[in-house]
Amino acid sequence: MSDVDNGRWQGDLELIADAARQAGVVALGYFNQSPEVWWKNEGRSPVSAADFAANETLERILRAARPDYGWLSEETDDGAERLSRDTVFIIDPIDGTRAFLAGQDLWCVSVAVVHRGRPVAGVLYAPALRELYEASQGGVALKNGNRITVSDRAPDQPGRFAIAEDVLKHLPEALRGTVERVRHVPSLAYRIAMVADGRIEGTYVKPHSHDWDLAAADLILERAGGQLLDLDGQPLSYNRPHVVQDALCAGAGERLAGFIAGMAGLRGRGLIDRCC
Repeated sequence: MSDVDNGRWQGDLELIADAARQAGVVALGYFNQSPEVWWKNEGRSPVSAADFAANETLERILRAARPDYGWLSEETDDGAERLSRDTVFIIDPIDGTRAFLAGQDLWCVSVAVVHRGRPVAGVLYAPALRELYEASQGGVALKNGNRITVSDRAPDQPGRFAIAEDVLKHLPEALRGTVERVRHVPSLAYRIAMVADGRIEGTYVKPHSHDWDLAAADLILERAGGQLLDLDGQPLSYNRPHVVQDALCAGAGERLAGFIAGMAGLRGRGLIDRCC
């Protein structure tokens, strides 16, 4: 992309960072306050009054500022109109709703700008932790204004991975010996951000995650020197008719390549659907 494009995405980054902060303040007003909860996806997924309020804040700010952009949010009914737009907002007003409702701090507001299938500006704001991750195409990844990069731990040293124990035990023995399993992180977007800032070396993402879980974190990880790839080693495409993704791995370099190869070997054995 050109310098002009990169300047445009930097302007969008400033816009979505401000919107995410405002939505985070709204969500914090419901935190530990027992907000009303409903269940969706045949009773499998909770959604709260806080999710809807944060979504309304984001939609009010962003759609007014960029009326020509499309819109995809977990908490807004989807439609085909966004498919006609080159540039769209992809939103998860609270990623980690279960953690939010349990009074845990690991939840965040996720906002991305996606242009022709790839994220070009992304923000994750974790208000309970006072952490803001951000990146734009052509720039660097930042956490609270400081540059972040993926871990530089050598491939021959054990890598910290977020992965389910029952998946780990089925990986090839040589690969298992390089994995140090870390505790469950309830927000998928935040878990990928942990790869970006070097706290862990990688994570596995089970099938059926959604664009809104991933788009902002994908770009932040990329600008930090890592990648979010499917089990064929390909980057993700966003703003398609179907917003569900297949099994994925996040990490960097040789370690990511080896991890993808090991996970791909579990295909057909009914194991890639499991995750931490």
